[in-house]
Amino acid sequence: MPIHHTPQSSNLLEVLEKILDKGVVIAGDIKISLADVDLLTIKIRLLVASVDKAREIGMDWWEKDPYYS
Repeated sequence: MPIHHTPQSSNLLEVLEKILDKGVVIAGDIKISLADVDLLTIKIRLLVASVDKAREIGMDWWEKDPYYS
C-alpha cells in the first residue's frame, strides 16, 4: 500500500529538510528587573541541525561525552 502525501505535508517535509541541511540558530535573552536592578537573566541559544551539519561546523561534543557513548 503506497503512502500518499498531501501537498501541505510535502511542504512541511521540504522545510524540515532545508532546516536540517542548513541549520537554524535561535537566540534570545530574557531579563527580569525590578527598580532597575536585574534579578534574573536567561540567555537562550538553540541550534537545530542534522548530525552531519553539526559535525561539519565543529560541534561533536556528544562523541566525546561518556554519558552518550
